[in-house]
Amino acid sequence: MDKLIVVKIGGNIIDDETKLSSFLQSFAAIQGKKILVHGGGKLATRVAEAMGIQQQMVDGRRITDAETLKIVTMVYAGFINKNIVARLQSFNCNAIGLSGADGNTIKAHKRLEGKASPSGGGLEGAVDYGFVGDIDEVNAELLHTLLQINDAIVLAPIIHDGKGQLLNTNADTIAQEVAKAMSGLYNVDLIYSFEKSGVLLDVNDEASVISNINPSSYKQLKAEEKIFAGMLPKLDNAFAAINSGVQKVIIGKAEELQHLIEGTKGTAIIHE
Repeated sequence: MDKLIVVKIGGNIIDDETKLSSFLQSFAAIQGKKILVHGGGKLATRVAEAMGIQQQMVDGRRITDAETLKIVTMVYAGFINKNIVARLQSFNCNAIGLSGADGNTIKAHKRLEGKASPSGGGLEGAVDYGFVGDIDEVNAELLHTLLQINDAIVLAPIIHDGKGQLLNTNADTIAQEVAKAMSGLYNVDLIYSFEKSGVLLDVNDEASVISNINPSSYKQLKAEEKIFAGMLPKLDNAFAAINSGVQKVIIGKAEELQHLIEGTKGTAIIHE
């Protein structure tokens, strides 16, 4: 099977014009087929605040009410997605930008009320995340077809329920689910690229990168509370991908994308 690289870009990179341009140039230079999954950085929050729409977060996840859904759709699937596509075209990388609703790419259901984590520091008890979706199906055949005529696909984290309702979801989860779905058609590597050099033992020390993590070491690191809490959802997604056919998952700095692909930088998520 052919190789496919699925890359998720972190919001802090999207927010930095210089870093974003450099990253997209590196992404465009990747040989072979590739999919870029992005979120929205802080732009959606700034737009919401400018419009007087209060934003609420629980455990780092946005509560998506009806007005917020309009904003994230405009920002994620509109400006950010098309800006990234245009930038890639300027680097001679023919890209097509999609939301999950386009071509029935990603179908989901509205998340049921859940419990806020004790570490959330905000709401307690049941949490209604609003128009947030949990993924049911990724249209791998469509993505495969589009990759035959494009160098890259750029995916925004706006999905749908098949009944006319748009939903917002976490871009890390989309990257994991897309990588899993495509692993039946390609040899897939999944890369989570963000502002840190990898999974760090000390969040303030970029030299404290853990070179690789397997299920046993992950369990121990969590028990000893040596991993920054904000990294746990990303690692959970990474292990879910590895356990579902994805060949390799790497977490690391966006500016070192080529090194992450080569496996010489970042943190590798591996089997036992």
